[in-house]
Amino acid sequence: MEGGERLLPKGFPKLKNDTFLRAARGEETEYTPVWCMRQAGRYLPEFRETRASQDFFATCRSPKLCCELTLQPLRRFPLDAAIIFSDILVVPQALGMEVFMVSGKGPTFTEPLKEVEDLLKLRQKVDVTAELGYVFQAITLTRHTLEGKVPLIGFSGAPWTLMSYMIEGGGSTTMAKAKSWLYRHPEASHRLLRLLADVIIDYLVGQVAAGAQALQVFESHAGHLGPELFQDFALPYIRDIAQAVKSKLKEEALPLVPMIIFAKDAHYALRDLAHAGYEVVGLDWTIRPQEARAQTGKDVTLQGNLDPCALYAPKEKIGELVKKMLDSFGTQRYIANLGHGLYPDMNPEHVGAFVEAVHAHSRHINKHS
Repeated sequence: MEGGERLLPKGFPKLKNDTFLRAARGEETEYTPVWCMRQAGRYLPEFRETRASQDFFATCRSPKLCCELTLQPLRRFPLDAAIIFSDILVVPQALGMEVFMVSGKGPTFTEPLKEVEDLLKLRQKVDVTAELGYVFQAITLTRHTLEGKVPLIGFSGAPWTLMSYMIEGGGSTTMAKAKSWLYRHPEASHRLLRLLADVIIDYLVGQVAAGAQALQVFESHAGHLGPELFQDFALPYIRDIAQAVKSKLKEEALPLVPMIIFAKDAHYALRDLAHAGYEVVGLDWTIRPQEARAQTGKDVTLQGNLDPCALYAPKEKIGELVKKMLDSFGTQRYIANLGHGLYPDMNPEHVGAFVEAVHAHSRHINKHS
């Protein structure tokens, strides 16, 4: 790594806790595994200290810092999985776009896509090892440094979510600019989505080659699409990514790792997502567990879906909410998580209470069932 010898993606330590992977594959577990989206985040004082005065994307490009940030929550909490510290917007960067993280504003593109002709400015062929090799190095270093404690999750944004950022130039409450492309320039939209999907496929396969033991695809902006737009511009690429990643993993004799799809606010598409080729379907907090089970069937594992804001409640209340969630989902074919990422002002002790409540209540349910 920086100033040291680069570790190779082989000879990894033996995995000691495979509960998360077993649940993802639908195997029986002693207790319900739990991890949190954005578990490596600003709510941790040590995270803020490590990141102090460091540019966000410079941090993402440092395997050593990514490894440290990934491991920090595991030193505090008995989580059942780690997720590599990175960002979904490294993919648009790999395509040649410039994006910065602006304090108080979030991600900001210097030159968002405005006209169809702007697609010509993007790299049409991306060598993911050349452009995103720093993520692969971070995964390999972290996998070794974890010493087999828990599995390591890799991830990417999904094509529609990345496209929306690239056109909006940052966050948006309506995604009106990006959605206008879908209506005004459907062919160009498909060209861009295809380009993104191809890069994402290679990127995810590269993460597994580097040591990732599971993959999550974030379709964070699914809620801005209705059923028809989702069916036309999101679902085909979500399906294709799962199919192509699995096919390439087989071709390259790499482990067939479980894949998770998290399409926020896409209740209308849960049936389709359950048949899209992913072992796990992630849920936000706005759907009842029983409804999600009814729509997704018995052949996929569900992940989620406590309202992140529930962690502002007193610890006793968090325990009650977790018990209710586990009673609703059941303890099997289930991975506990929040319905979205942790917020920066959350109390780490309340995150710990959430994790411990999942373990305690699920063990109790299993013991007495």
